[in-house]
Amino acid sequence: MDRPSAVERSLREAAPHEILDVIRSEIERRHGARAVELLLADYAMTRLQPVGVLPHTRAPVSVHDSDPGRAFGAQEPHCSYDRSASTVTAHLPVSVRGDRLGVLSVTLRVEEGADPAADVLEDLRDCADALAHEVVVAERDTDLFLQARRAERLTLAAEMQWQLLPGRSCARPEYSLGAQLEPAYAIFGDSFDWSASADDLYVTVSNGMGEGIDAALLTNLCVNALRNARRAGLSLSDQAYLADQAVYGQHGGSRYLSTLLFRFHLPTGDVEVIDAGSPRVWRVRGGVVEPIELEEQMPLGMFEDTAYRPQHFRVEPGDRLLFISDGVYDALSPGGERYSLRALAASISSTRLLPAPQVPRVMLQELLGHRGSGPAADDSLVMCLDWHGR
Repeated sequence: MDRPSAVERSLREAAPHEILDVIRSEIERRHGARAVELLLADYAMTRLQPVGVLPHTRAPVSVHDSDPGRAFGAQEPHCSYDRSASTVTAHLPVSVRGDRLGVLSVTLRVEEGADPAADVLEDLRDCADALAHEVVVAERDTDLFLQARRAERLTLAAEMQWQLLPGRSCARPEYSLGAQLEPAYAIFGDSFDWSASADDLYVTVSNGMGEGIDAALLTNLCVNALRNARRAGLSLSDQAYLADQAVYGQHGGSRYLSTLLFRFHLPTGDVEVIDAGSPRVWRVRGGVVEPIELEEQMPLGMFEDTAYRPQHFRVEPGDRLLFISDGVYDALSPGGERYSLRALAASISSTRLLPAPQVPRVMLQELLGHRGSGPAADDSLVMCLDWHGR
């Protein structure tokens, strides 16, 4: 059997829009596969969409109650059998450093009742991993995979926001992180960002004022100003100050953003935080759900020359932190009832056994059950961080 590096080499030499065809040919050659299909999670994280040239002829499958969805949720291979055809389909998670992209489904002929050989399944996992890395790189140069993520058309503001995000989940030995925005196809002001180095994890959660493209432009300005300051090696206070100046210089205080800025020190669990607005933080420790009270400071861009003061607390192994925007707190039911803090705490508690990347989607689905299917008055953001410690 060829080494996995041969597959990786073939993928790297392929044109960006041809990498699925290349991996399909390689798997068919190595294992005699009957079919090979790549399914990518849509923006709402509720469907797995087949990759192919538009218009799509294959129907999407549910993340919640399908065989590919089981592999996607558990992040482990899952096999489904067709006894009449003497075939088994292995569904393999396609993920990069904890960022869940989708599922690779490979149909093989087997003897009745037999399982795929362990070495075959392991090789298919290696193929799925290699494909995941190439999909991330290829998205810079082709729209094929971005088009596959769309269960419906994105608004222009949502297009701008999704392109701004670092991903929807990531993982390292010290932590696991996941986030989701709703309404996924019509977001405008909420955003999140993260970046890790050897010893630090930076996380920001933003809620820009306004609607539509104006809100998306404001958030883009702020996030890129924060990135510019962070990449210059500046302190958290200086990052907030320079982003504040960038937004104020552009809008003169007429537009601003509520933002939470964090720096987690990976070796110790020390946390430096600046609370510049309305997103809130909750902690689950030892089964107890409680808000973390922070000193509220001015939103970024509201006033000129605002000085920001960091606060400090510590996370312990086993802690879960949730960062939640005001679109969750202020959501109204069709009867005008506000989503209560008690309901939010219950939602946090009910998802405590789920891995961090799954929590935001489930919590936002529960929020949708409260709000109803009508248009949202504001977009909503939930981010979940599980702290394991070094």
